Amino acid sequence: IGAHLVATSARTIALAGLIWIVLAAPAAAQTVEDFYRGRTVSLLVSFGPGGLNDIAGRLVAQHLRRFIPGQPNIIVQNMPGAGGLAAANHLYNVAAKDGSVLGQLDRSVAQSGFRGAKNARFDPIKFTWLGSLSDYSNEAYLLWVSASHPARSVADLATPGLKTRLGVVTGGTNMMMSLVARDVLNLNVQVVRGYPAVSAIWLALQRGEVDGQIIGLTSVLAEHPEFWTQQLMRPLVQFGRSTRLDTFKDVPTARELAPNPAARAAVEFAELPFTTSLPFVAPPDLPADRAAALRTAFAAMVRDPEFIEGARKHQVEFSPIGADGIMVALQRAAATPVSVIERLNAIVDSGR
Repeated sequence: IGAHLVATSARTIALAGLIWIVLAAPAAAQTVEDFYRGRTVSLLVSFGPGGLNDIAGRLVAQHLRRFIPGQPNIIVQNMPGAGGLAAANHLYNVAAKDGSVLGQLDRSVAQSGFRGAKNARFDPIKFTWLGSLSDYSNEAYLLWVSASHPARSVADLATPGLKTRLGVVTGGTNMMMSLVARDVLNLNVQVVRGYPAVSAIWLALQRGEVDGQIIGLTSVLAEHPEFWTQQLMRPLVQFGRSTRLDTFKDVPTARELAPNPAARAAVEFAELPFTTSLPFVAPPDLPADRAAALRTAFAAMVRDPEFIEGARKHQVEFSPIGADGIMVALQRAAATPVSVIERLNAIVDSGR
């Protein structure tokens, strides 16, 4: 009897082991294509509907699926808040780390992490970076004023009696550069906060609540091309560039206007996000094969003629870089001297 029980137990254990192996095998052998086939992937856009970030996010959602093995559906979910930090924090700390959630972040998010911003709960280096639609080589981030405003050049913005109200999204890039214009370039501008999205600033400009804003040329062309074609706004300063864009040969760069080397260093650090101007990411710690597949898919998408035509049609500034290029920019940001970061932090804190 004892021998029979031992034999039976052995057979039971062996059968249980066989069942475990059979059940575990499909999961262990699951390919990237298996994972994504029939799945719906969320793409979190860090601002509300209507702006350039939203336009770019929806364009990528439409096309990226074609290049991911298994061709999952991709749906856009807008998650505005804190200048893009809400989406970044969610991706880093809450979202599933299996490749089913992607993100389109504001360009300033990574820099916020390096600055040690209070609400930045992430390490920028550890995100799974996919690439960026723009490195800003064909673009300029411009301080514009209404054509009816008395300022005709940047020199007028230094006139003590002439106040210029710039609308900003709290925590956004335009807030950062507006504060740099005020506190580093010593321009006589008033930073008007409280707008939830750039679309609200456009309305404020039309109502006369503000005199202008700092925004990229591509955003103007994508959102309100009539301001460009009808010359309803006047560009006075170029940010995000080391040299003047050919389109604005008579408009000085912020680096040209910096009054001393320390000010120029502050401007350069503030402008670092423009090198990865429309970045797409996934959470950290993705399975290596899925991370590689997503990066490969992004690289293939930005070479695709149909996608390129879509970017042109929607006025999305297009000078793409891959994940490796983003990492180079992030390493450069991480090497910024503490004194420069502290000065920029003091400027941002003063504008709250």
